[in-house]
Amino acid sequence: MAQAIISPNFCSPHPVDLGIVKLVPSGNFSVKDVNGNIVFNVTGTFLSLRRFLVDGAGNPIVTLQKKLPSTHHRWEVYRGDNTDSRNLVFSVKKSSVVQWKTNLHVFLANNEGESAPDFKVKGSWFEQSCVVYAGKSNSSNILAQMHKKHTVTSVLFMKDNFRVTVNPGVDQALIIALIFILHEINSGGSSSGDSV
Repeated sequence: MAQAIISPNFCSPHPVDLGIVKLVPSGNFSVKDVNGNIVFNVTGTFLSLRRFLVDGAGNPIVTLQKKLPSTHHRWEVYRGDNTDSRNLVFSVKKSSVVQWKTNLHVFLANNEGESAPDFKVKGSWFEQSCVVYAGKSNSSNILAQMHKKHTVTSVLFMKDNFRVTVNPGVDQALIIALIFILHEINSGGSSSGDSV
């Protein structure tokens, strides 16, 4: 199932494994392919409400903006490096205010009524895993899966390492943006090194 939400440039006809390293204490993410090449970075100022997903060359792809106030921990994602409403790509919010496990609903910009999510994210940064689904489904339309990768370097240098497998035809930039937002919601949006 092809899903070019941000750009078809970030879709592959084959499954793609990406390594995610959360850099402490900045809370920024570095995302590399299996060859160690930087594919994406999530950058921004420590404790900022706005972060940027950039490509390996540092070009802005999307802006991730936390909405305040928000009982559902809403985030909005905009094309490029600004938050002009015309550039809204999608928004993300917790499916309910009180949750034991984090469930996020993702709504594309054209889904103004938000009666049904376009995507779902289930899992937890604390549990060190998550699954991204298309639509209302819970198992049949898996787009990507993330799990913890334990290494000596991650323990010694206080880095959280994760591996995400993105299914064929799925927008890798979308998946990385959703994983970052999941992290921010689970950590209280602090991006602090002691939150994970």
